[in-house]
Amino acid sequence: MPSRRRFLQTLSAAALTLPVMPLSVMAGNTEQPYQGPVLRVALMGLGGYATLVARGLESCQRARLAGLISGTPEKIRSWSEKYGIAGKNCYNYENFDQIRDNKDIDAVYVITPNALHHEQVLRIAKAGKHVICEKPMALNAREGQEMIEACRRAKVKLLVGYRMHFEANTLEIVRMRQAGELGKIRFFQGLSGFRIGDPGQWRLSKQLAGGGALMDIGIYAINGSRYMVGEDPVWVAAQETKTDPQKFKAGVDETIQFQLGFPGGAVASCLSTYSMNNLDRFFLNGDKGFAELQPATGYGPIKGRTNKGELALPHVMHQARQMEEMAGIILENKKPLIPVDGEEGLKDLKIIDAIYQAVQSGKKVSLKL
Repeated sequence: MPSRRRFLQTLSAAALTLPVMPLSVMAGNTEQPYQGPVLRVALMGLGGYATLVARGLESCQRARLAGLISGTPEKIRSWSEKYGIAGKNCYNYENFDQIRDNKDIDAVYVITPNALHHEQVLRIAKAGKHVICEKPMALNAREGQEMIEACRRAKVKLLVGYRMHFEANTLEIVRMRQAGELGKIRFFQGLSGFRIGDPGQWRLSKQLAGGGALMDIGIYAINGSRYMVGEDPVWVAAQETKTDPQKFKAGVDETIQFQLGFPGGAVASCLSTYSMNNLDRFFLNGDKGFAELQPATGYGPIKGRTNKGELALPHVMHQARQMEEMAGIILENKKPLIPVDGEEGLKDLKIIDAIYQAVQSGKKVSLKL
């Protein structure tokens, strides 16, 4: 049974073989090289996903890898050699506050276990650097609010690693919905899951992950329901199923089904699991048409179809597109079609809190986002 780490490694390897269209071609910029401002990014946490972000940065025009933060000296050594990162731009988890004096670094991308995000983001903000934080942004809404306030006080931006907010097929469906081509939205289904392996990994630790499948993979269905429907939910109901209490201990969810209600009348039915494969599908249904993505949130290519036919927009490595667009947000105050700021992350945390509350109470929980 493959572990989550092996799952990431497999996806990373697969990503290396995918045809990736250069960002310059996607932007129509085939003449003169980019000469504008560049976001200099330090990666915090040099695991499997950071490897993909680093590769994405290699093809960016407006962002580049400029620093490394890790608790493993060997990773610092190998990464700095591979990417040509100077020793003065390398830190560990004890001394990274010193980045406040480093003019070579503009932002830090936090790619560490969920439980570490809160403290690390507070420290980065205090050091005066912009923050990109992997999702979920924190363990709960209280922590998320504190992170937003800390970045606001420090006058730095806080973004969340919602890579799907920049994916072409996803954005086409959002455009269709906004243009009224699907009619009044009635229903959304989000299926997010895989069979997790190694029982000793941090994602199965309540202390490090803050939960189980919902915090890791289920957040895609939570967030996807909101940008697909185009509204924030006003209530949630949820039910948990646990078949292996040895592997999925108290506070670590194996499978949760949850339902969301939206102010316009649409409903969502979603599933988050660590015990089933082949679950990566979004389906949106309206009075005039439908849209489907399958796979919906993997590393790509994303495949979709609507009542008008297949969606076949060009694949761009998600991490490259994300970092290119986030550089524009930080450096030029650009506004993405779907927000990726701390407030967006906070809304998902409020829904996660409510889902766990609904599981415990067995009752529908009202939401005010």
